[in-house]
Amino acid sequence: GLPAALPTLPLELTVLYNSLLFTVGASDSVIEGEADEIRQGLLRVLEACGACGQGLSIEELWQKVLQEVTVEELQAPLHRLGALQAAWWLASGRLGSVAGLFQLLSTAEDTGRACCSKGQNELLSLLKAWRVPAEGASLALVQSTEDLKEILCTAAAFLQGLQELEARNFPTAVSLLQEAAGGFCSKKVLAQIYTCLGCCTQRMGKPQTALQHLKRALQVDFQCLPALSHVAAVYHELGEMDAELQALALLYEALEKNPPAAASSSPYFLIQTELLVHTPVLTSLLRHHHPSEVKYLLAQRCLQDGRVDDAVEHYLDFLALLQEGLQQQVPLDGSSALPRIPEVFLEAASALEQAGRHQDAITVCEEVISRTTDLIPRMLRVEERLEQPECPLPGAGLADGLLSQKESLCCLAWRTAGYLHQGWAWAKLGESKEAITQFSRCLNDLLRVRLCGPGIEPAENLLPEMEVLQKIRLLSLIGRGTQFLELGKHKEALLDFQYGLQISPGDPAAASYLVQALWKLDRKQEAAAHWQKLSQSSPGEEGQQKVKGRPLPLYLVSCLEHAMFPHSEPLASSIQDYLGTAAQDTS
Repeated sequence: GLPAALPTLPLELTVLYNSLLFTVGASDSVIEGEADEIRQGLLRVLEACGACGQGLSIEELWQKVLQEVTVEELQAPLHRLGALQAAWWLASGRLGSVAGLFQLLSTAEDTGRACCSKGQNELLSLLKAWRVPAEGASLALVQSTEDLKEILCTAAAFLQGLQELEARNFPTAVSLLQEAAGGFCSKKVLAQIYTCLGCCTQRMGKPQTALQHLKRALQVDFQCLPALSHVAAVYHELGEMDAELQALALLYEALEKNPPAAASSSPYFLIQTELLVHTPVLTSLLRHHHPSEVKYLLAQRCLQDGRVDDAVEHYLDFLALLQEGLQQQVPLDGSSALPRIPEVFLEAASALEQAGRHQDAITVCEEVISRTTDLIPRMLRVEERLEQPECPLPGAGLADGLLSQKESLCCLAWRTAGYLHQGWAWAKLGESKEAITQFSRCLNDLLRVRLCGPGIEPAENLLPEMEVLQKIRLLSLIGRGTQFLELGKHKEALLDFQYGLQISPGDPAAASYLVQALWKLDRKQEAAAHWQKLSQSSPGEEGQQKVKGRPLPLYLVSCLEHAMFPHSEPLASSIQDYLGTAAQDTS
């Protein structure tokens, strides 16, 4: 409450500087908002000089103080307070305000030095050119201005590097992040910077350089687990499955141990770089995975690579984690690597089936079927859309039921896929009649969907969910047809293969089985004609594993492999002999 007086202002501003540092250090949390105490300090400086600053913004207040207050004893305290203001602004992402402040703090000679640094970052040039005022021996500071300047330089380079990374200006981002890596920070922050460098160079198409940066991050701080998850992602991009699985296994082991945060070996400061840098892009890059997410990735990668025994082990471990309240532990903001839970069950069933554990696969699928039964309406009318947004905005489509329709289609896909897997599992067990029952249940369930939409070609404009359902229908028809063949019911098999070709014209599996069914029915001329037509076409296997240009759901890949027509040398030889004989008779 005392009036401001010039003789005591240096002490007052130094006490303000120290108290703000203590406040930040005691909270040990990121700096947010404005420092109102700095505003009050600047107003008291103007009051002591007979000026008024009420109603001015904080930037205008600084400009007025630094341009009008020329008392020599106040320059050093004001510069210190200015550095502290810069810390608050950096933490708020107000880099332009920081640059403007240091233009005011710098002398004409300092500004000239900064301007001469052509090609360099303006803010960093201004910070480096700023001359830290001499500190008097009579006034103790809890953190020196020189140290604070170094931290500001590091934070400014780090923040701008993240901005350029988000803007996809990768070369500039790398330059700024390398500048930050050479700055003044703890080992924890240095590891974060190297992690960001790794992510940046990976996006530049330089995976080997990315690995070097990420390994450097782990050398600096072995508890920087996000770096390890990015290492696994780079190995995945390179197709090095063994290295990727090893990285994921190490990550899972480290997350399971859940070690305490390592203490920084750097000198302790009240204001540190980590308190100034907290942007959404950094949070995204350094997101810690839940152990269950890593366990799922291990299972998924093993299944994709055909390591079915390992995949089964990981999937069963993951399903056990579901009993521990997994859904409450995994983020629901879309950042999780986990798919929908029914899809995980179906992937687990696929792995069990490929491992020869058919009864277990049937049991897992039954869980999916029973859980989705009550979620699907008796009839689904789906309107075809020429353009369907991939990610509808929150609330979009609620009025006309599009979102509930999409969810119903997903549930129907999971339920019918469960029947499909059960059908193939019973087929592998040699139970053709039970397999036919499950395939028929799948096809009957698919009859719930009715397409409506005037003048639209279904094959071109179906929703992605409908494309998946069409693929399930095709695979079920092929599966049931093969079992009819096993039972000698060739006419029923022929009808299923014909219907399959109506759904997916030119499908190589359905067309091959059609030839076989016709041949068994002694309709040899038709079989030979279809075989010739099939021989002339060369469909790519890769296209069969996609729907609407997207990869086929992982839980359907094994069903697609089951449906592939086995190479039959005797059938091909018989047809060729028949064609040869027919050609001789004609001549």
